Amino acid sequence: MKKDFFKYQAQTSPYPLAIEISKAKGSYIYDTSGKKYLDFVAGVSANSVGHNNDNVTDAIKNQLDSYAHVMVYGEFVQQPQVELCKLLAENSPENLNSVYITNSGTEATEGALKLAKRVTNRSEIIAAKNSYHGNTMGSMSVSGAESQKSAFRPLIPGTRFITFNDETELSKITTKTAAVILETMQGGAGFIEPKNDYLSKVKQRCLEVGALLILDEIQTGIGRTGTFWGFENYNVIPDIIITGKGLGGGMPVGAFISSFEKMDLLKDNPKLGHISTFAGHPVIAAAGVATLKEIKDNNLIATSLKKEALIRKHLKHPSIKEIRGKGLMLAPILETPELAAKVIHKCLENGLILFFLLIELRALRITPPLTISDEEIIKGCKILLNSIDEING
Repeated sequence: MKKDFFKYQAQTSPYPLAIEISKAKGSYIYDTSGKKYLDFVAGVSANSVGHNNDNVTDAIKNQLDSYAHVMVYGEFVQQPQVELCKLLAENSPENLNSVYITNSGTEATEGALKLAKRVTNRSEIIAAKNSYHGNTMGSMSVSGAESQKSAFRPLIPGTRFITFNDETELSKITTKTAAVILETMQGGAGFIEPKNDYLSKVKQRCLEVGALLILDEIQTGIGRTGTFWGFENYNVIPDIIITGKGLGGGMPVGAFISSFEKMDLLKDNPKLGHISTFAGHPVIAAAGVATLKEIKDNNLIATSLKKEALIRKHLKHPSIKEIRGKGLMLAPILETPELAAKVIHKCLENGLILFFLLIELRALRITPPLTISDEEIIKGCKILLNSIDEING
């Protein structure tokens, strides 16, 4: 299987981890030899309620017994779509009450950018340096890592970049600006939190000039940082939310959310202003509904902060310079990128799955399922510390 993987499947990096997967359950992934790996990554923040969650799996099977795809998004009334939209709206600020489900986070970014331009009749977008919002052309255009996009230029024009957490650059947001798009917590840059009410100051500047604030909650949302939405930690309410990853319980999904008045503009002038064949796929939507109910019913949002404290308690080592992030979105920062790479591969040998960050290469990604147990956290931390010691000799 591994031979065919390298022969037929398009590769995304020079040195993939290349575990041959047999099955996955809860916080563990098993390879074809029977070895099990404790998963501290959760499919890059996607498997929020663990692998092969019983309730999510049952919801998928039950929906398949009724119907799968029947019509492009927004034309037929389909219970899983309606229920997912309602749940998202009920867990959002009052003015964020209209939901467009998409197939992925990057598609949600594209929809949010289109909506901002439609609402404001402006074209300029302000984004942050070292940001990441996806890999389609619009999303890449507002992502701030030049190393990731220089090979694909020309991109969509009209984007200007500011430095995250630098209040002196907010004057770049002007009456020409349609929207400012920011990650609530910068992900690929190293899990960098906003400081000194930065996000609320950005929102205030947007209000002054008539621009919209789009917050990318693809990683921080759906309970990962101790609140349903990450921005609830930082005293701000955006005009548009982007979400994805953990919303589907391991299934591919995204959504952008705004007020009914704003979203209503997408249905006319032009008609079908934003359309997608498979968006809101009923099987995926059913998985999303089950995921949200699992998170809410089991109080997984509040426990993410307790689990953060446990990780910080058990993850102390001279080679770990700091641990950035919040909740179960944490990034231990090591001394060098070379050490981080060695630790990730040594942990894999020792049965623990970690991963890289896109821009901050000294970081280790720790984004386990929200369902991970205290015992599994302590076990994973021990493997990580022992792996560092093995490398250091």
